Amino acid sequence: MSAQRPPALTDRPALDRFRARARRAPAFFLHEDAADEVQERLAEVNRTFTAPAVVTPFPEVWEGRLPGARLVPDTDVLDLEPGAHDLVVHALALHWADDPLGQIIQSTRALQPDGLFIGVLFGGQSLQELRMVLAQAESDVTGGLSPRVVPMGEIRDLGALLQRAGLALPVADSFTRTVLYRDLLHLVRDLRAMGEVNALDARHRAPLRRAVLARAAQLYAESFADPEGRLQATVETLFLTGWAPAEGQQKPLRPGSAAQRLAAALGTTETGLEPAPFAAAPRLKD
Repeated sequence: MSAQRPPALTDRPALDRFRARARRAPAFFLHEDAADEVQERLAEVNRTFTAPAVVTPFPEVWEGRLPGARLVPDTDVLDLEPGAHDLVVHALALHWADDPLGQIIQSTRALQPDGLFIGVLFGGQSLQELRMVLAQAESDVTGGLSPRVVPMGEIRDLGALLQRAGLALPVADSFTRTVLYRDLLHLVRDLRAMGEVNALDARHRAPLRRAVLARAAQLYAESFADPEGRLQATVETLFLTGWAPAEGQQKPLRPGSAAQRLAAALGTTETGLEPAPFAAAPRLKD
């Protein structure tokens, strides 16, 4: 008997519709920001990439950025030829993947030996304010909860996927930006214009009730506004980087193999770290 397939995270037809709508009046500044960051990182690599590929839901963002790049959509089966590329960028789509590890493995197989994989996706801190106010607003108004924002991975868990995919020298890092909005509807319009609205397969299909939206707007303004009254929205962008294995490739040092402590090399005193106190999530004002 075949193994049971896990339930789908994403309603792909809905996601495709939302992305098509976003293209009519786009707000792709976060995609542009991520593409700029990828270009900056590539400029720091002592390597010329001649056969790049980019997995992206919005190829218009990447046109002309990597000369000769093959631009492919983030379908379940990626349209990438094995061993054909020296660089594969998976650009702001992994957070919608039902199988992110499978996406990274397919990207890895498309790499030539010593080829570079860069995965860019939104991290778990993204839209944390919106998640909190929607959850409390829906609970206040209806007495229940339904999935409203796609769950996004944490950097530790996602970084481990690089090793599981067989990539060498894996690195996971992130940066966080705060985007300011005049009100909640302004934020919602931007999310629609970048195709990042609720496409969860388990979402409640009925439109969000006006009372829930009004309560969420009130909570957002009370809890997450700056001194000028603008609403703060956190966006965490994760970068996953790894190299296809190759002969003669640099190897990471074995843990504990350093011949000298860093503190001694710097001429400073080594100080042990105390455990960090638990930081509770901010409580929304009543």
